[in-house]
Amino acid sequence: MKKFFIAVVICMVLMNFIATGCSEKKTENPVDSLTTDTLLKDTVAADTLDSIIASTPMPKAADALFDDFLFNFAANSKLQKERIIFPLKCKNGEKVTMKQKDQWRMDYFFMHQGYYTLMFDTEKQLDIVKDTAVKVATVEKIYFRKQQIEQYKFQRIRGAWMLTEIETIPLQSSSNASFLSFYDRFSRDESFQIKSLHNPVKMTVPDPDDDFRMMTGDIYPEQWVDYRPQVMPKDFIYNIRYGQNLKSNKNKMFIIRGIANGLETQLTFQRTGGAWKLMKFVN
Repeated sequence: MKKFFIAVVICMVLMNFIATGCSEKKTENPVDSLTTDTLLKDTVAADTLDSIIASTPMPKAADALFDDFLFNFAANSKLQKERIIFPLKCKNGEKVTMKQKDQWRMDYFFMHQGYYTLMFDTEKQLDIVKDTAVKVATVEKIYFRKQQIEQYKFQRIRGAWMLTEIETIPLQSSSNASFLSFYDRFSRDESFQIKSLHNPVKMTVPDPDDDFRMMTGDIYPEQWVDYRPQVMPKDFIYNIRYGQNLKSNKNKMFIIRGIANGLETQLTFQRTGGAWKLMKFVN
Protein backbone atom coordinates (compact mmCIF):
# COMPACT_ATOMS: atom_id res chain seq x y z
CA MET A 1 0.00 0.00 0.00
CA LYS A 2 2.76 2.46 0.89
CA LYS A 3 4.22 2.45 -2.63
CA PHE A 4 1.02 3.99 -3.94
CA PHE A 5 0.73 6.90 -1.56
CA ILE A 6 4.23 7.84 -0.40
CA ALA A 7 4.88 9.48 -3.76
CA VAL A 8 1.62 11.34 -3.37
CA VAL A 9 2.61 12.61 0.04
CA ILE A 10 5.96 13.81 -1.27
CA CYS A 11 4.17 15.76 -3.96
CA MET A 12 1.89 17.33 -1.36
CA VAL A 13 4.86 18.34 0.78
CA LEU A 14 6.53 19.90 -2.24
CA MET A 15 3.37 21.83 -3.05
CA ASN A 16 3.24 23.16 0.51
CA PHE A 17 6.95 24.05 0.41
CA ILE A 18 6.60 25.97 -2.82
CA ALA A 19 3.51 27.78 -1.58
CA THR A 20 5.20 28.96 1.64
CA GLY A 21 8.93 29.06 0.91
CA CYS A 22 9.03 32.54 -0.60
CA SER A 23 7.13 34.12 2.27
CA GLU A 24 9.63 32.68 4.77
CA LYS A 25 12.63 34.42 3.21
CA LYS A 26 13.91 37.41 5.19
CA THR A 27 13.43 40.82 3.58
CA GLU A 28 14.05 44.36 4.73
CA ASN A 29 10.32 44.99 4.73
CA PRO A 30 8.18 41.93 5.60
CA VAL A 31 5.13 43.50 3.97
CA ASP A 32 6.92 43.65 0.61
CA SER A 33 7.42 39.88 0.67
CA LEU A 34 3.79 39.35 -0.29
CA THR A 35 3.95 41.10 -3.63
CA THR A 36 1.76 40.28 -6.57
CA ASP A 37 4.73 38.79 -8.42
CA THR A 38 5.59 36.48 -5.52
CA LEU A 39 2.05 35.25 -5.14
CA LEU A 40 1.77 34.71 -8.87
CA LYS A 41 4.98 32.66 -8.95
CA ASP A 42 3.78 30.53 -6.03
CA THR A 43 0.42 29.93 -7.70
CA VAL A 44 2.00 28.97 -11.01
CA ALA A 45 4.44 26.58 -9.31
CA ALA A 46 1.67 24.91 -7.30
CA ASP A 47 -0.51 24.65 -10.40
CA THR A 48 2.39 23.05 -12.27
CA LEU A 49 2.83 20.37 -9.61
CA ASP A 50 -0.91 19.79 -9.53
CA SER A 51 -0.82 19.32 -13.30
CA ILE A 52 2.00 16.79 -12.96
CA ILE A 53 0.04 14.81 -10.37
CA ALA A 54 -3.13 15.01 -12.45
CA SER A 55 -1.34 13.76 -15.57
CA THR A 56 -0.01 10.68 -13.74
CA PRO A 57 -2.55 7.84 -14.07
CA MET A 58 -3.46 5.91 -10.95
CA PRO A 59 -2.17 2.31 -11.07
CA LYS A 60 -5.01 -0.12 -11.72
CA ALA A 61 -3.91 -2.14 -8.71
CA ALA A 62 -4.76 0.82 -6.46
CA ASP A 63 -8.46 0.03 -6.84
CA ALA A 64 -7.93 -3.31 -5.07
CA LEU A 65 -7.69 -1.70 -1.62
CA PHE A 66 -9.72 1.34 -0.59
CA ASP A 67 -6.75 2.96 1.18
CA ASP A 68 -4.64 2.90 -2.00
CA PHE A 69 -7.46 4.44 -4.00
CA LEU A 70 -8.25 7.08 -1.37
CA PHE A 71 -4.71 8.46 -1.19
CA ASN A 72 -4.72 8.93 -4.95
CA PHE A 73 -8.25 10.37 -4.89
CA ALA A 74 -7.24 12.92 -2.23
CA ALA A 75 -4.21 14.17 -4.18
CA ASN A 76 -5.24 14.13 -7.82
CA SER A 77 -7.87 16.69 -8.82
CA LYS A 78 -8.44 15.17 -12.25
CA LEU A 79 -8.90 11.68 -10.84
CA GLN A 80 -11.17 13.02 -8.11
CA LYS A 81 -13.70 14.42 -10.57
CA GLU A 82 -13.52 11.27 -12.67
CA ARG A 83 -14.38 9.12 -9.64
CA ILE A 84 -17.48 11.03 -8.52
CA ILE A 85 -20.92 10.16 -9.83
CA PHE A 86 -22.43 13.49 -10.87
CA PRO A 87 -24.84 14.94 -10.11
CA LEU A 88 -23.71 13.97 -6.63
CA LYS A 89 -26.46 13.39 -4.08
CA CYS A 90 -25.90 15.44 -0.91
CA LYS A 91 -28.30 14.67 1.92
CA ASN A 92 -28.76 16.55 5.21
CA GLY A 93 -31.79 15.32 7.10
CA GLU A 94 -34.81 15.76 4.86
CA LYS A 95 -32.94 18.18 2.58
CA VAL A 96 -31.46 16.68 -0.58
CA THR A 97 -29.43 18.60 -3.14
CA MET A 98 -27.67 17.44 -6.28
CA LYS A 99 -24.17 18.86 -6.78
CA GLN A 100 -23.09 19.34 -10.38
CA LYS A 101 -19.58 18.71 -11.65
CA ASP A 102 -18.79 22.40 -12.08
CA GLN A 103 -19.74 23.00 -8.42
CA TRP A 104 -17.24 20.52 -7.03
CA ARG A 105 -14.10 21.84 -5.33
CA MET A 106 -11.00 19.73 -4.78
CA ASP A 107 -11.07 18.02 -1.37
CA TYR A 108 -7.68 16.95 0.00
CA PHE A 109 -9.31 15.24 2.99
CA PHE A 110 -6.64 14.43 5.63
CA MET A 111 -3.58 14.89 3.41
CA HIS A 112 -2.66 18.27 4.92
CA GLN A 113 -2.91 17.14 8.54
CA GLY A 114 -0.86 14.01 7.91
CA TYR A 115 -2.89 11.42 9.81
CA TYR A 116 -6.34 9.87 10.05
CA THR A 117 -8.21 7.69 12.51
CA LEU A 118 -9.87 4.28 12.54
CA MET A 119 -12.37 2.80 14.97
CA PHE A 120 -13.03 -0.91 15.51
CA ASP A 121 -14.83 -3.03 18.07
CA THR A 122 -12.16 -5.77 18.13
CA GLU A 123 -8.59 -6.32 16.97
CA LYS A 124 -9.84 -8.96 14.53
CA GLN A 125 -11.69 -6.26 12.58
CA LEU A 126 -8.34 -4.70 11.68
CA ASP A 127 -7.98 -7.30 8.94
CA ILE A 128 -10.72 -5.61 6.92
CA VAL A 129 -8.32 -2.81 5.94
CA LYS A 130 -6.40 -5.28 3.74
CA ASP A 131 -9.48 -7.14 2.48
CA THR A 132 -9.74 -6.83 -1.32
CA ALA A 133 -13.35 -8.06 -1.14
CA VAL A 134 -14.55 -4.78 0.45
CA LYS A 135 -17.10 -3.15 -1.85
CA VAL A 136 -18.28 -0.16 0.20
CA ALA A 137 -16.39 2.33 2.37
CA THR A 138 -17.10 5.65 4.07
CA VAL A 139 -14.83 8.56 4.92
CA GLU A 140 -16.26 10.44 7.89
CA LYS A 141 -15.53 14.04 8.78
CA ILE A 142 -16.49 14.23 12.44
CA TYR A 143 -17.13 17.73 13.80
CA PHE A 144 -17.32 17.65 17.59
CA ARG A 145 -18.24 21.32 18.03
CA LYS A 146 -21.02 21.10 15.44
CA GLN A 147 -22.04 17.67 16.75
CA GLN A 148 -22.36 16.35 13.21
CA ILE A 149 -20.70 13.92 10.82
CA GLU A 150 -20.28 14.27 7.07
CA GLN A 151 -20.17 10.82 5.50
CA TYR A 152 -18.55 10.46 2.07
CA LYS A 153 -19.88 7.17 0.75
CA PHE A 154 -17.89 5.16 -1.78
CA GLN A 155 -18.77 2.02 -3.72
CA ARG A 156 -16.59 -0.16 -5.91
CA ILE A 157 -18.50 -0.30 -9.19
CA ARG A 158 -17.22 -2.61 -11.94
CA GLY A 159 -13.86 -2.71 -10.16
CA ALA A 160 -13.47 1.06 -9.71
CA TRP A 161 -14.07 3.02 -6.50
CA MET A 162 -16.60 5.84 -6.94
CA LEU A 163 -17.94 8.53 -4.59
CA THR A 164 -21.71 8.06 -4.80
CA GLU A 165 -23.19 10.21 -2.02
CA ILE A 166 -22.47 12.62 0.84
CA GLU A 167 -24.73 12.47 3.86
CA THR A 168 -24.62 14.71 6.93
CA ILE A 169 -25.95 13.15 10.13
CA PRO A 170 -26.14 14.20 13.80
CA LEU A 171 -23.26 12.78 15.81
CA GLN A 172 -25.75 11.20 18.20
CA SER A 173 -27.21 9.05 15.42
CA SER A 174 -23.84 7.39 14.74
CA SER A 175 -23.29 3.82 15.90
CA ASN A 176 -20.16 5.21 17.61
CA ALA A 177 -22.08 8.03 19.37
CA SER A 178 -21.38 6.90 22.95
CA PHE A 179 -17.66 6.53 22.35
CA LEU A 180 -17.34 9.72 20.26
CA SER A 181 -19.01 11.81 22.96
CA PHE A 182 -16.57 10.35 25.47
CA TYR A 183 -13.55 10.82 23.21
CA ASP A 184 -14.43 14.47 22.56
CA ARG A 185 -13.92 15.25 26.23
CA PHE A 186 -11.04 12.80 26.65
CA SER A 187 -9.04 14.54 23.91
CA ARG A 188 -9.42 18.01 25.44
CA ASP A 189 -9.46 17.54 29.21
CA GLU A 190 -6.27 16.29 30.88
CA SER A 191 -7.89 15.74 34.27
CA PHE A 192 -10.70 13.77 32.60
CA GLN A 193 -8.07 11.68 30.78
CA ILE A 194 -6.52 10.69 34.09
CA LYS A 195 -9.93 9.84 35.57
CA SER A 196 -10.64 7.70 32.50
CA LEU A 197 -7.58 5.47 32.87
CA HIS A 198 -7.81 1.90 34.04
CA ASN A 199 -5.47 1.34 36.95
CA PRO A 200 -3.07 0.23 35.61
CA VAL A 201 -3.02 0.74 31.82
CA LYS A 202 -1.18 -1.86 29.73
CA MET A 203 1.40 -0.09 27.57
CA THR A 204 3.63 -1.09 24.65
CA VAL A 205 6.11 1.52 23.45
CA PRO A 206 9.48 1.58 21.60
CA ASP A 207 12.48 0.72 23.74
CA PRO A 208 14.51 3.96 24.07
CA ASP A 209 17.72 1.89 24.15
CA ASP A 210 16.93 -0.26 21.10
CA ASP A 211 15.13 1.00 17.98
CA PHE A 212 14.20 -2.56 16.98
CA ARG A 213 12.53 -3.57 20.22
CA MET A 214 9.28 -2.76 21.95
CA MET A 215 8.82 -2.85 25.69
CA THR A 216 5.60 -3.71 27.49
CA GLY A 217 4.56 -2.82 30.99
CA ASP A 218 2.02 -1.07 33.18
CA ILE A 219 1.61 2.63 33.77
CA TYR A 220 -0.43 4.28 36.48
CA PRO A 221 -2.51 7.46 36.32
CA GLU A 222 0.25 9.59 37.81
CA GLN A 223 2.56 8.52 34.95
CA TRP A 224 0.12 9.34 32.14
CA VAL A 225 1.59 12.78 31.35
CA ASP A 226 4.97 11.18 30.62
CA TYR A 227 3.68 8.41 28.36
CA ARG A 228 0.50 9.68 26.70
CA PRO A 229 0.40 9.76 22.86
CA GLN A 230 2.12 12.66 21.15
CA VAL A 231 -0.82 13.15 18.79
CA MET A 232 -4.33 13.32 20.24
CA PRO A 233 -6.74 14.67 17.58
CA LYS A 234 -9.45 16.94 18.95
CA ASP A 235 -12.36 19.12 17.81
CA PHE A 236 -12.34 17.51 14.36
CA ILE A 237 -11.23 14.09 13.14
CA TYR A 238 -11.32 11.99 10.00
CA ASN A 239 -12.40 8.38 10.24
CA ILE A 240 -12.50 5.62 7.63
CA ARG A 241 -15.07 2.85 7.76
CA TYR A 242 -14.64 -0.17 5.51
CA GLY A 243 -18.25 -1.30 5.53
CA GLN A 244 -17.87 -2.93 8.93
CA ASN A 245 -20.93 -2.91 11.18
CA LEU A 246 -19.85 -1.42 14.50
CA LYS A 247 -22.30 -2.50 17.17
CA SER A 248 -20.37 -2.70 20.41
CA ASN A 249 -20.97 -0.10 23.10
CA LYS A 250 -18.54 -1.85 25.43
CA ASN A 251 -15.28 -2.08 23.48
CA LYS A 252 -13.58 0.31 21.09
CA MET A 253 -10.18 0.46 19.44
CA PHE A 254 -9.21 3.98 18.41
CA ILE A 255 -6.26 4.10 16.01
CA ILE A 256 -4.32 7.20 15.00
CA ARG A 257 -2.42 6.40 11.82
CA GLY A 258 0.15 8.64 10.11
CA ILE A 259 0.28 8.83 6.33
CA ALA A 260 4.01 8.52 5.70
CA ASN A 261 5.80 9.14 9.00
CA GLY A 262 5.37 5.71 10.58
CA LEU A 263 3.14 7.11 13.32
CA GLU A 264 0.58 4.66 14.68
CA THR A 265 -1.05 4.73 18.07
CA GLN A 266 -3.64 2.18 19.17
CA LEU A 267 -5.83 3.05 22.13
CA THR A 268 -8.13 0.31 23.47
CA PHE A 269 -11.11 1.41 25.56
CA GLN A 270 -13.69 -0.57 27.49
CA ARG A 271 -16.98 0.61 28.93
CA THR A 272 -17.34 -0.57 32.52
CA GLY A 273 -19.74 0.67 35.18
CA GLY A 274 -21.27 3.10 32.70
CA ALA A 275 -17.94 4.82 31.93
CA TRP A 276 -15.31 4.38 29.23
CA LYS A 277 -11.83 3.49 30.45
CA LEU A 278 -8.52 3.31 28.60
CA MET A 279 -7.31 -0.25 29.10
CA LYS A 280 -4.15 -0.33 26.99
CA PHE A 281 -2.28 1.52 24.32
CA VAL A 282 0.41 0.74 21.79
CA ASN A 283 2.50 3.67 20.62
